[in-house]
Amino acid sequence: MNLNSQFDLIRQSATVAMADRILALKSGGRNIIGLQVGDPDFGTHPAIAEAALKAIQSGLTHYGPSRGYAELREAIAAKLLRDENATYDPASEILVTHGGIHAYYAAMQSILNPGDDVLIPDPSWATHSNMAIMLRGNVIRVPAPAENRFIPHFDSWEKALTPKTRVIVLNYPSNPTGAYPTREYLQKLQDFAKANDLWIVSDEVYGSLYYEEKPVSAAAFDGAKARTILVNSLSKSYAMTGWRVGFLAAPASVIENALKAGQNSITCVAPFIQKAATFALTDPAIQQVTAQMRDGYARRRESVLRIARELESDKVRVSPPQGAFYFFLDLRPMKLSSLELCERILEEAGVGLVPGSAFGNQGEGFIRMCIAASDEDVESGFRKIVEWAG
Repeated sequence: MNLNSQFDLIRQSATVAMADRILALKSGGRNIIGLQVGDPDFGTHPAIAEAALKAIQSGLTHYGPSRGYAELREAIAAKLLRDENATYDPASEILVTHGGIHAYYAAMQSILNPGDDVLIPDPSWATHSNMAIMLRGNVIRVPAPAENRFIPHFDSWEKALTPKTRVIVLNYPSNPTGAYPTREYLQKLQDFAKANDLWIVSDEVYGSLYYEEKPVSAAAFDGAKARTILVNSLSKSYAMTGWRVGFLAAPASVIENALKAGQNSITCVAPFIQKAATFALTDPAIQQVTAQMRDGYARRRESVLRIARELESDKVRVSPPQGAFYFFLDLRPMKLSSLELCERILEEAGVGLVPGSAFGNQGEGFIRMCIAASDEDVESGFRKIVEWAG
């Protein structure tokens, strides 16, 4: 029997594969420090859970509106105006989705035709490329080398452009590097997109997690909204990864297509989860919790940098991430593949990581280390990595 050949082009998640390996080792009695999964170690705030519980108890356990409740869409619009300086009509330009991945799926499904070329930086989160391939797009990876802070040289966008190019996909702050470009760079990219009639799909799920100057949204430019689609979720900012609630902000014509994609894939986001999300976005005290989580990640980031200075390894090069909660550690001096590095560090040092090659060719020789773990695990795990490298 024939199968969908598109999936021959897609690899399974390296993060999930590593998690499975760790689970097997732990079941065998090994003590493993897991720094591979991008899942906040902070719990969802109890008040958010209470809002969901009250909604369940009130009977909100049936279908909800496919666009999302009006109050949630209004809360999302207020958040975008407050935090990103981007104005959206909650009635026609916002769609509630089943997490950030579903938002990205709905966005790409709405604008991509089979055979269209999609420009995606390398390295980047694998789902960005995989989803485009699943939807019959042709992915062109734009090098974002370490020597340029993992931001593509601007002429690389121009060199990658083809007559079939329809979309540029961004993810800033980046998974896996934590990098993000300047306002001037994004303005130039918007001008490039306008001149070549391109969409920009901007995954901004890590937008609230930054350690330097606040990153600029791709939609925060005059005229940008007409060609920019924002993908976001509550997963990282509110420690709600398992709740699976996100949103899409885009021109009304895109939202109409995305609504059809949503109705024919998930029907709707659970009503009680929508109520919890509304509470998370609008309660002032919860916004302070998000800031406290960012402070926690900043503390761990500084711990890693302090240990790196203390141990002075010439085999583990450390660059401070600007945002998100990852270090993209440079182990190229060891002259091993990133997959071999992760396998050996797991087996010999007891630390779970993700190979940089999972994010593209430019990630070869790097490993992604997540600091969304306890202070103790982050510090101990990083020390073990450096000591293993020798």
